[in-house]
Amino acid sequence: MTGYVTGNTIKLLRESKGYTQKQLADKINVSDKTVSKWETRRGLPDISLIEPLSEALEVSVSELLTGNCIKNMNKSSNMKKMKFYVCPVCGNIIQSTGEGSFSCCGVSLPVLEKEEPDEAHFINVDKVENDYYVTINHPMTKSHYISFITYVTGDRVQTVKLYPEQNCECRFFIKGHGIIYAYCNRHGLYSKII
Repeated sequence: MTGYVTGNTIKLLRESKGYTQKQLADKINVSDKTVSKWETRRGLPDISLIEPLSEALEVSVSELLTGNCIKNMNKSSNMKKMKFYVCPVCGNIIQSTGEGSFSCCGVSLPVLEKEEPDEAHFINVDKVENDYYVTINHPMTKSHYISFITYVTGDRVQTVKLYPEQNCECRFFIKGHGIIYAYCNRHGLYSKII
């Protein structure tokens, strides 16, 4: 971001919320004269007020600074469009119902692309009582292992985090047709439709 919040942006956002200058000022503990100065370009909000201002105007800090407000036009999402991101530094797993922009440990995370399964990454699924019993014949060493297995249906996500030196298996309560995902820390993301 190269810019800073402008008075015009503050005014447009304030008016879109139906707030008076006084009402906005009260929400962030400044005077209405201060808000007036911002909107008439005779001053700028202190950096310490940017986050409270964005919260009061119900926009992200990024939207406040750029003046580009994003409206969510997606009234519903399909869990089967799940995307995964894994931090290469700490192993943090981020799941999203669509592509997004994520970072962790100072690293911008790419979306994981599905790989073609081979023998070492074949996902076995058996029904046991009311569960899917998922196994993968994969090494589980400290340097090469399956990090997580996830079962995604149209309305739910169930994830099991796995660790080196444990068995590569888990159980999921059956919730209907869906997709099983498994992530190998060396080779990527694999899936199986069930």
